[in-house]
Amino acid sequence: MKQVIFFFVCLFLNFTFDASAQTKQDSLDIKQVALDYIESQHNVKPEQFARAAHPRMVKRTFWTDKAAKKEYLRETFADAMILLAETYNKNGDKFPSNPKKEVVILDIFDKTASVKLIADEWIDYMHIIKLNGKWQIVNVLWQFNDSKDH
Repeated sequence: MKQVIFFFVCLFLNFTFDASAQTKQDSLDIKQVALDYIESQHNVKPEQFARAAHPRMVKRTFWTDKAAKKEYLRETFADAMILLAETYNKNGDKFPSNPKKEVVILDIFDKTASVKLIADEWIDYMHIIKLNGKWQIVNVLWQFNDSKDH
């Protein structure tokens, strides 16, 4: 009986103190990366976006060629998103005064995370990776709340 208890205690300790498990700080950092992504557009701060995204980040959605009545995959890269953060809300009229920015961490496993960002007019699904101790966005799949807007 003592051996069985010892086995389960060792098993519990092994899972509890696994160095690869995410920490509360990881969760906070992941949430901050998602907030930096959206707030960089709210606040016209391209450096905030650059901090959140890996330089090779790709953002994708479906788009509609209205003339051809055909959908296609549209891609935007980190450099274009930095430019967007610098220009999109320059006049302060692209977002409500209190914009929606709900971050839901869907999953964290070791050095990878999946996150859903719910904004006013769209949602973003993000893949975030921890490289050299820093969490950064590598993939974004997004869509407007009303898919007809694509």
